[in-house]
Amino acid sequence: MSVQLGMPQPREEAASALPNVPTPRPADAPAGLVDRYGRRATDMRLSLTDKCNLRCTYCMPAEGLEWLAKQAVMSAAEIVRIVRVGVEQLGVRELRLTGGEPLVRHDLVEIIAALRTNHPDLPISMTTNAVGLAKKAAALKAAGLTRINVSLDSLHEETFAKLTRRPFLDQVLAGVDAAWAAGLGPVKLNAVLMRGINDTESPQLLAWALERGYELRFIEQMPLDADHGWTRRNMITAAEIRGLLSRDFVLSPDSRARDGAPAERFDVRRRAAGSLDADGPVLGTVGIIASVTEPFCADCRRTRITAEGKIMSCLFSREEFDLLGLLRSGATDDELAQRWQDAMWLKPKAHGMDHVGLDAPDFVQPDRSMSAIGG
Repeated sequence: MSVQLGMPQPREEAASALPNVPTPRPADAPAGLVDRYGRRATDMRLSLTDKCNLRCTYCMPAEGLEWLAKQAVMSAAEIVRIVRVGVEQLGVRELRLTGGEPLVRHDLVEIIAALRTNHPDLPISMTTNAVGLAKKAAALKAAGLTRINVSLDSLHEETFAKLTRRPFLDQVLAGVDAAWAAGLGPVKLNAVLMRGINDTESPQLLAWALERGYELRFIEQMPLDADHGWTRRNMITAAEIRGLLSRDFVLSPDSRARDGAPAERFDVRRRAAGSLDADGPVLGTVGIIASVTEPFCADCRRTRITAEGKIMSCLFSREEFDLLGLLRSGATDDELAQRWQDAMWLKPKAHGMDHVGLDAPDFVQPDRSMSAIGG
């Protein structure tokens, strides 16, 4: 299948009939994906599919979810066109492909190749669970993928299977190594710590990543699980993560500017035996993404497009705006850009609300799980 760039789809229905159209932003609002709080989104997260071959406990129920119908999901040509509008008209400067699991799309390599043809200098990364990555890493690099983020919560088969409900640890580790060998670096690893399951493994996981030159980031578990079983009490906080790592390592703030990144980075040195002091040189860095206890919403620069082409201005938004339906109705690029700008203007201040705080009594967990949103 060849991807025809920018070709409009047949008109299916009038744009006025589309649901949930955002209120137009003020006529004097700045150009680009700017919101009411002065934040400008330049980092685009685009989900290629809601399907996944794992069943991680913090993301999906054991029986899985009801997948979107094939015709509801963006086609390769539609993905390419939406990205082009974002880059050429709205100031997108970085693209992350997400899921679900992007590797389950049969046309993944073709999509990346088409994106790279359109945007030779655009950083294009992908978040994956790495199941099957070993066979595709070289082709993804050749197509134009810049780098890889891999979800990896444990190095122990039993723990991995308990968290993911699948016995695929060997495939994941092979995929991580293949990504490194293919030049998809820096290879970044994402780990969610679950109390009583894998939290005590964190120093070992960090040591393993440092030895291989991978960049590990620990992520606080967020209330985005499909079972809606998240509680603040059971979550491992950023402060606890730093405490767990301090048994073996000394962490000091990374001197580089955070520049809108979700992870706070730390230089890592080995802790001297029987001492509170560091021993030896910096071994690498570790990041901690503290969306719950140390939120960074004030400097958020992300815009999200779900697999069925809905604009989500915030990971915790309960309001979505349809971009794909507008595209399929025959809309011009300018009309797509306007819809996108209007949607992002309404971006909430934090956590889907106009104030910060997942502890707030008015916080309501989104209906979608992380896999259905795209991280």
